[in-house]
Amino acid sequence: MAGMRVGVLGGGQLARMMVPAAVELGIDIAVLGEGPDASARLAVTHIGDVRDAETVLAFARDVDVVTFDHEHVPQPVLAALVEAGVPVRPGPDALLHAQDKLVLRRRMAELGVPQPVWAEVADEAQLDAFLESTGGSAVVKTPRGGYDGKGVRIVTAGAEAADWLADGPLLAEELVDFRRELAQQVARRPSGEIVAWPLVETVQGGGVCREVIAPAPRSAGRIADLACDIAMTVAEALDVSGVLAVELFETTDQRVLVNELAMRPHNSGHWTIDGSTTSQFEQHLRAVLDLPLGATGCRDPWSVMVNVLGGPPDGDVDSRVPAILAADPMVKLHLYGKTPRPGRKIGHVTLAGDDLDDLVFRARAASARLDGTP
Repeated sequence: MAGMRVGVLGGGQLARMMVPAAVELGIDIAVLGEGPDASARLAVTHIGDVRDAETVLAFARDVDVVTFDHEHVPQPVLAALVEAGVPVRPGPDALLHAQDKLVLRRRMAELGVPQPVWAEVADEAQLDAFLESTGGSAVVKTPRGGYDGKGVRIVTAGAEAADWLADGPLLAEELVDFRRELAQQVARRPSGEIVAWPLVETVQGGGVCREVIAPAPRSAGRIADLACDIAMTVAEALDVSGVLAVELFETTDQRVLVNELAMRPHNSGHWTIDGSTTSQFEQHLRAVLDLPLGATGCRDPWSVMVNVLGGPPDGDVDSRVPAILAADPMVKLHLYGKTPRPGRKIGHVTLAGDDLDDLVFRARAASARLDGTP
């Protein structure tokens, strides 16, 4: 392990939260960040654009393996790394399924994995035909670039997506009648070992994950087994190396459908830092280095994670921290070193214990004190 160095493309909060895990494992970590104010700035060794092949290749000369803070590294850049003999994990072929939603839907169909009714639509007429077949409303998504609710729109007529269609085909999906959203995380290393964390419930708002409950209430048995089987099937079929998060819909008729994939640590797994034997960040590093994977059980009956979005109106995060820590000594506070702005994830809080309702109340209260809610 001595001298092993992991290179992370992208300097956001996910790269930032890999740093403590790397320190504990005795692994050196390097980050290619977008600027000196990157969330992971303490580990930024190079500043530059992850979309530029020359910049990325220069960064990769000093690392043993390359992995990701986000999926937005172009395929030609990834191909250049592979051609230069740099181990890239997850590999370009796997990562493509997290980059392009149409590629994802086609592959899930080939695997027989349950997913919403969908179609690729190239013009208003094709979208209108899809709408007619799905009850008059649908979700349209840009195949690439969307996240946290961006690039997603509910429409009732093809004309409502005309601006997006001008840029190319879109993914159209049925408007799923779901009772809740779930997420299943697994980790897989190149030699084939694979492990899964408990299934979690995610609570969304405005297209952004706001809360996570682990394990997902009322999911033991069939639902949890099905979600785990789906995630492991996907990880193995796509040859994923690292952490994979599978976002799922649980429908009102008790089906489980694949929504989207993330091939990196994911917001739905932040609870693992304080609530699991092995955090998703430690596990991701183990996996991309092909080290034996850690146990994934829960430390407590329940863990609740609540995101801090936006921050206080005056932008002064630091002055609020002492009061939050004093109000509830059991709260685990994680800040991302980001300048507050409306809707931006600037941190999260986690609480673990045996009374779920109490944990939810206290975690929401701690987050509210930090985001400026009275």
